[in-house]
Amino acid sequence: MSKDGLSIRRVLMAADCVGGVWTYALELARALCRREIQVILATMGAPLTAFQRAEARSIAGLQVFESRFKLEWMEDPWHDVGRAGQWLLQLEAAFRPDIVHLNSYVHGALPWRTPTLVVGHSCVLSWWEAVKGAPAPDTWRRYRHEVSRGLQGADLVLAPTRAMLTALGRHYGPFTRSHVVPNGREPALFPPGVKEPFIFAVGRLWDEAKNVALLDQVAPSLAWPVYVAGEGRHPTGEAAHYGAVRSLERLSLPALAHWMGRAAIYALPARYEPFGLSVLEAGLAGCALVLGDIPSLRENWHEAAVFVPPDDATALAAALQALSRDGARLTDQAARARARALQLTPQRMLTGYLTAYHELVHNRQRLERSRFAWAAPVRSPLVRRHTWKDAG
Repeated sequence: MSKDGLSIRRVLMAADCVGGVWTYALELARALCRREIQVILATMGAPLTAFQRAEARSIAGLQVFESRFKLEWMEDPWHDVGRAGQWLLQLEAAFRPDIVHLNSYVHGALPWRTPTLVVGHSCVLSWWEAVKGAPAPDTWRRYRHEVSRGLQGADLVLAPTRAMLTALGRHYGPFTRSHVVPNGREPALFPPGVKEPFIFAVGRLWDEAKNVALLDQVAPSLAWPVYVAGEGRHPTGEAAHYGAVRSLERLSLPALAHWMGRAAIYALPARYEPFGLSVLEAGLAGCALVLGDIPSLRENWHEAAVFVPPDDATALAAALQALSRDGARLTDQAARARARALQLTPQRMLTGYLTAYHELVHNRQRLERSRFAWAAPVRSPLVRRHTWKDAG
């Protein structure tokens, strides 16, 4: 129960299971469930893996409803997006949540009866701008329109960094209300281990934003080997191939934590990374960080990482070589990264979201009270009965 008497008991959360949104959603769901708040998690984008199902089952109070509806950024998604919207509204009617929490955009425009927020983790237009260096082509016109409707239809828009929120506002705004709530990760999941002389990276190998190709380009010139973990196949089926980095494919959480605990350096010369959960995990694991010099990563890791221009192979190779040869500096950078990572806790994230949830519920109740007062009928002998209908 909050100090203003508002109680959040049940949250309907929609999330995809294709990338980092799944990790974020489970971390937040775990924190909410520990507060005895029931979470109904509706998944889209792909079938859950066996490991993902096991992760979800480990959280007491979490209910998962699985679907395979395409996501709004996938090829020819709109029929699936419409069906997914109907399904989500059915879940809302069945569970009557206090909050609807969406982690994609289009469904923010649905006729929800519940206060609704949308969290922006990434988007096609800002991805295209950062990765391709140009506006998205006209083939994304409908995407732009539908995402704008969804974001402007939500009661609240959130993002994990100011940089991402600014990008959303530029491409799809204005919004009624918006806030930044940084992501968090449980430190106990990523304990530092005995460090070994190798460089590690995590990311979808097919995603140009992660810029694994630059690591592959510089790897032959480095004294230490470079290992990369991540999905190698695009949802369309196309596979990414690299020659110099050593691919580990997609790792389970325990295996990922083991590799991060051993790695001395974590490198992600990203062109686009709206938050960077893998960077946070690496920081917790005590890795020195070498990151792409972009606003979102600067926002989170200022003075706790070495930054390089995302398209400068010479600068990346020099930064990695310098750290690998200077043990004292390597230790100092690792300590800085871990100190910063320990500030980005699940508790901090939970506090931010509970504040947002309570704000939404409070605003909805205040609006309903004002509507009731405005619409109250004048008593008259001719008015014996008045049936109120929910204006929301």
